[in-house]
This record gives sequence, C-alpha cells and structure tokens, in this order.
Amino acid sequence: MSNTRIERDSMGELHVPEQALYGAQTQRAVDNFPISHQRMPAQFIRALILAKAAAAKANVELKQLSESQGKAIVDAAQGLLEGDFMQHFPVDIFQTGSGTSSNMNANEVIATLASRLLGEPVNPNDHVNCGQSSNDIIPTTIHVSAALGLHEQLLPALVHLVQVIERKAVEVHPFIKTGRTHLMDAMPVRMSQVLEGWAQQLKANIGHLQDLLPSLQSLAQGGTAVGTGINAHPQFAVGFSRQLSSLTQVQFTPGKNLFALIGSQDTAVAVSGQLKAIAVTLMKIANDLRWMNSGPLAGLGEIELEGLQPGSSIMPGKVNPVIPEATAMVAAQVIGNDTTITVAGQSGNFELNVMLPIIAQNLLSSIELLANSSRLLADKAIASFKVNEPKLKEALSRNPILVTALNPIIGYQKAAEIAKTAYKQGRPVIDIALEHTDLSRSQLEILLDPEKLTAGGV
Repeated sequence: MSNTRIERDSMGELHVPEQALYGAQTQRAVDNFPISHQRMPAQFIRALILAKAAAAKANVELKQLSESQGKAIVDAAQGLLEGDFMQHFPVDIFQTGSGTSSNMNANEVIATLASRLLGEPVNPNDHVNCGQSSNDIIPTTIHVSAALGLHEQLLPALVHLVQVIERKAVEVHPFIKTGRTHLMDAMPVRMSQVLEGWAQQLKANIGHLQDLLPSLQSLAQGGTAVGTGINAHPQFAVGFSRQLSSLTQVQFTPGKNLFALIGSQDTAVAVSGQLKAIAVTLMKIANDLRWMNSGPLAGLGEIELEGLQPGSSIMPGKVNPVIPEATAMVAAQVIGNDTTITVAGQSGNFELNVMLPIIAQNLLSSIELLANSSRLLADKAIASFKVNEPKLKEALSRNPILVTALNPIIGYQKAAEIAKTAYKQGRPVIDIALEHTDLSRSQLEILLDPEKLTAGGV
C-alpha cells in the first residue's frame, strides 16, 4: 500500500498512514469501529493528555521513569495541547467499552513525539502507560474532563445567567402581570417575582452541582486493572493527583476505594442526573419566555423578545423566539443523554464498567450544551426583552380572579358568582362587585389593587 508504513503490536503487523503519529493499536481500532464517525470529545482527549503528563511527572518522582523519559513525555503532551491535537485521535466513540483504544491512541501518539524529542525509543506501554491501565485512566479521565467542564464552562455560565436574571428582575420590578396556573388566569404577580423564581431555581441547581464536585474530583487512578493497583507504585495515586492538580489548578484526590471507582460510574450518573435537573429548569424558563412572548396579537404578548432573524420563509415580518426554542432542544437532548448514561452506568460488571466511552461523550456533551445555551439565553433573550405594559394592564383590568381578595369579606361562594358574571359579561370585576356587594368603589379599589395583591394582600 502506498503512503503507509508497517507497524507491529502483540497481534502482528499492519499498515498505518505514513504521517500518522499513532501506531498499530490505534489503527486496529480505526479499522474495527467504523460506526459513528464521531471521535471522543476534545475535552476528554485534552484531559487524557493532561493525565499522561501528570503520570509521567509522578513516575519520575517515584523513580519509575528516568528524568529524560519523563521530561520527553511531558513535553510531548504539552506540545500536543498547544496545537490541533484532535487530528491525531481518530478512534470512534463506539469502541471497546473500557476505552482501551483511546488510551492506547494517546500512549502511541505521545510515545512517537517523545521518542523524537529524546532521540531514543519511548514505549507506549512501558513508559507512557507506566503505572496505569485503561481501566483506571479512562474512569479518571471521565472525572477529570467533567470536573474541568464544570469549573471552566457550566458553573460560570450558570452564574452569569443568574446575574443577568437578577439584574433584569430589578429592571422589570414595577410591572405587574396576570399570574397563571394550569395556563389559566390566576392572581397577579410582579414580573420581578417571576424572574426571581427562575434565579432561585438556578441557584439551587448550582448548589447541588457544587455538592457533587468533591466526588467528581476523587479519582480511580492507581487502581490499574481491577482496583488492586498491580504494577503501580504504592504512592503513584497520591503523586498523580498532586501533579494533575498542579497542571489544572483544580484539586484532585485519590479515591477512597478504587474498586468502586473502576467497577462503577455512580458519580457520573449522579452528575448527569443533576445536569438533567438543570435542563428541566432551563426548559421551564424557555417555555415561560415563549408563552409571554406569544402573539404578538393573538397570543399573550406580555413581552417582546429581541428579534434575531426572520422567522419564516413564506410569512414576511414573522419573528420567532429562536433562543428559547434552541434552549428547549438542548434540554431535550440533555434529558436523552441522561437516559443513555443511566443505562451505561448499569454496565459495571464485576470489576469494570464497560460503557465508559459513551458515558464520557454524553456527560461532556451535556455540560457543553448547557453552558453554551445558558449564556445565549441570558444575553440574547432575558437581558434584552421588553415589557408590553399596556397588554399587562389590559389583562389585569379584566381578570375576574382578582375577586379572590374578597373571599374573607364576602365568602368564596359569593366571590365565585361575581367572577362568573364578570367572565360572562366581559366586564371588570370591580364593576360587578360594586353591583353585588355593599362595598364602595373606594373600598374595592383598595381590596382589588393588583400591586397590593402581589404582596399577599397585606
């Protein structure tokens, strides 16, 4: 075959593209898994490369590698991270369940570069993979990549969304709108109260996510094949976590029980469950925005979202709530990702979970999708929407549910009769109440004042 070279592994010889940095085991995976043509996420590969650098540093300290070998591996890893490293990682997501193919892909690429730097062979297994197994490095990389994604992407995005919502709440505080339960008219609320509710939902989600970080930053590294730590230095786990913490500026620690972290993916399942909860919150906010924006004539028309693009290829002038719609689709995808991770998490058979690559892909996809959509929702929907005050006042003035405030004075039954009459005649409830009670208009104006009612009527 032209433009190829011969590489060898324990199973024999095969052709590898001439310029490829990887070797035989990566090529076997490329040949064996032409399934989705989707590679492992870049965040995962980045974390895997960082883990290889941390392992090399720890092994030099523990005299398992020479200083020159360790330096060459670290320099090779850093060089990869500074360039377009994904071109060297062609293995499909749907591969061996332990992620061995991706581990060996990293080992082979780093070994090739380290050998060039050192001027003598650096072995993928004996040197780059020293003290490691795919069975501990891949679970470790799932935790590391997800932790970095939360610290660097999702948590800052959620905090930004909360801040934008809280600023908008101050801006819209003067406006009072008809509340709705079951999509039906209910007691009035301030626009600020609606937004403050969203903010509190997100703050609770942030807190739950932060509660999971210590477990996510606890690593399987050091357990090697089955959790016993065979072929790893007894202090490797401690040294690895210390070096990785230094490289990432995130505090990682050795797991308390390596058998649990290799045999299960319970932490990933728990994190995914919280990501699903965030998706549910974003879906609620997105749908509230869509409903309030609906119309502008035949819908609620309470707010006007920023117009970002034409909404129809056939209806001129139509503008759609595209950011809330995109956010809702993200939420649906994240909920689906969680189902996949839940099923995959059940595949911890004896000493190893064998659906690690798909857990990694879905977990990191959820983190990225939620982070990106949260920022868009904040900046292109919530920060910029305008309140349609005339529409709010029109609906409030005709809302018979305001009669609820009269319950303590005239009783529920009488109040219900007034509400039904107001509905039937299409008249303001204050006029009907004036006709059917002994209360004066001035008394009714006080009792039915929407502003007072948003504070519970006290």
